[in-house]
Amino acid sequence: MTAKFSKETYLYWYELMQLIRQFELMAEEKYKMEGKIRGFFHAYVGQEAIAAGCMTATRPEDLFITAYRDHGLAIAKGVTVNSCMAELYGKATGCAKGKGGSMHFFSKENNFYGGHGIVGAQIGTGAGLAFAEQYRNSENVVLTFFGDGAARQGMLHETFNLAMLWKLPVVFICENNNYAMGTSIQRTSNVVDIYKLADAYEMPADTIDGMSAEAVHNGISRAVNRAREKGGPTLIEIKTYRYKGHSISDPQKYRSKEEVDDYRGKDPIHQVLQTIYENNFATASEIESINQRVDTMVAASVTFAEESPWPAEDEVLKDVYVDPNYPFITD
Repeated sequence: MTAKFSKETYLYWYELMQLIRQFELMAEEKYKMEGKIRGFFHAYVGQEAIAAGCMTATRPEDLFITAYRDHGLAIAKGVTVNSCMAELYGKATGCAKGKGGSMHFFSKENNFYGGHGIVGAQIGTGAGLAFAEQYRNSENVVLTFFGDGAARQGMLHETFNLAMLWKLPVVFICENNNYAMGTSIQRTSNVVDIYKLADAYEMPADTIDGMSAEAVHNGISRAVNRAREKGGPTLIEIKTYRYKGHSISDPQKYRSKEEVDDYRGKDPIHQVLQTIYENNFATASEIESINQRVDTMVAASVTFAEESPWPAEDEVLKDVYVDPNYPFITD
């Protein structure tokens, strides 16, 4: 395949996607085989091209907000795998101080605003972040990610209406992996092309191949540039696929092995690697060096998490909005 981007871009994409993939696989092992991680866990395996393409299409100052399948996007935005793994372990050194767990990663320093467990809630919050950036007269754009299931929430319609009315600098990104938990998109709505939902609000919209980092980069770039130039929001439907279940305990009986295998043949990491080899951007030994570097980082994140302390008892009510007059709260 003829390269459409620079050598540096493809190598960046490959290493980032490998880091996300190997982090998720290691975390799954610690959850299922060793019981070191508990609670909910939603893996990003298969959707890595979205994180990669969005990163090269945006600036570090741009804000990301997403749902509970958040590990990959957090890592892409620069949250270290050490703090991510520690958060999964519930340790004090985690990116949410061990209090958020898998579904509530957060890093203001890296402009990553969650990780939200309530389906569709982040759609409105993302528009709120965009309103704040508009109010500050900044050039920053907010990328608001949600799944195909969340596209059926009323929050989406209320938010789309105001986002267009106020021309907010936000890109709404539906990561359409075909299933809302175990329910196929065809069973949730007569409108299966989610990007068409934007028509009711005269919002620009597009649909993108989410298994291609190149396609994601190009589509997100157009939308981000429009927002940065005061052109308002865009809805992007990115058609992707998760190789794992909805959550780590999902038996996946609602889809066939043949379907999963078909999408595995479109693995975004393999596609990028093929382009790297076909254009002589790296040798096999250089790729192996990247793989070893990734493996070392992921292994170190496990050590970091296991050696980190648990949150102190006096942390339990910190960072939580409380009524100071509540009878159980004392000075």
